[in-house]
Amino acid sequence: MSDQSELQKLNAKLDSLLELIARAVPAKAPAPDWAAADAFVWAPADGALQPVPKVNRVDIALLRAVTHVRDLLLDNTRRFAQGLPANNALLWGTRGMGKSSLVKAAHAAVNQNSSAPLLKLIEIHREDIDSLPALMDLIRPAPFRFIIFCDDLSFGEDDTSYKSLKAVLEGGIEGRPENVIFYATSNRRHLLPRDMIENERSTAINPGEAVEEKVSLSDRFGLWLGFHKCSQEDYLEMIAGYAAHYRLDIEDEALKALALEWSATRGSRSGRVAYQFIQDLAGRLGQRLD
Repeated sequence: MSDQSELQKLNAKLDSLLELIARAVPAKAPAPDWAAADAFVWAPADGALQPVPKVNRVDIALLRAVTHVRDLLLDNTRRFAQGLPANNALLWGTRGMGKSSLVKAAHAAVNQNSSAPLLKLIEIHREDIDSLPALMDLIRPAPFRFIIFCDDLSFGEDDTSYKSLKAVLEGGIEGRPENVIFYATSNRRHLLPRDMIENERSTAINPGEAVEEKVSLSDRFGLWLGFHKCSQEDYLEMIAGYAAHYRLDIEDEALKALALEWSATRGSRSGRVAYQFIQDLAGRLGQRLD
C-alpha cells in the first residue's frame, strides 16, 4: 500500500513537471499558408508568417525621377523570379524618395506580369534581424521564391546583430538559400553610423581590420542603388504624374503653383512630400484617390 502511494505521488510530480515543460516550450508554429497572400510579415515570437492581404504600395509607373534605379531593381527582381542569378540589393540615400515604395512596387510588377506568380515578399523588422536564421529554415523548402525586405535598416554602436545579417547574406556555412534574396533600405550607405566606424578606427589594435569588419556588411549587397535629393523639376514631374493618374480636376498652372507652395511650407522636396500634397489636394477637391 505504501509502495502504491509513493508511485501515485511520483506520477503526480511527473505530470506537474510535464505541464511545466509544455508551458515553457512553445508549440511548433503551423506551416505557412502560402496561398493566403503574396506578402507576409515575419513574427519571430510565434515563429510564424502573418499574411498581408493588401499591401500598402503604389503602382511602379508612378515612381518618377528614379527611373534608372527603378529599372535596375526591377530587372534584378525579374531575373531572380525566373531563377536566374541576381543580387541582394541595398537602396540607400535621401529619405522620402521612394526606396521602400520601389521594393513593394517591383514585387507587384513582376508578379503581375507572370502567368503563375511565384514571388513572395516577406517583411522583417529591424529589431528582428537576429531571427533571420529561423526564418530561412522556415522558407528554405518552400516551392516559392522570396524577397526578404527590411525597411530602414541601420545599426547602433552597441549593436552586434549586423554579424548575423552578414552570415545570412553570404558568410555562413549554408549560405543564402537559392530561393531567397535580401532587399534593404537605409539612409546610410554603409548601414553603420560614421562615429561608430571612427571609434573602431581609433580604439582597435588593428584599425584597418576593425573598420573593414564594419564596412564589409554593405559589401554583401551586390546591388547598391542611390537615391538623391529631389530637384524642383523632379518634384513637379512627380506631382504631374500623380495628378494625371488620379485624374484630379485642376489646371496645370494652378497645380504647379500649389505644389511649389506646399514644398516651400515643408522646406523640402521628395516623393513623400509630393504624395502628401496630392492627398491634401484631392481632399480639398472632394475627390477620392482610387
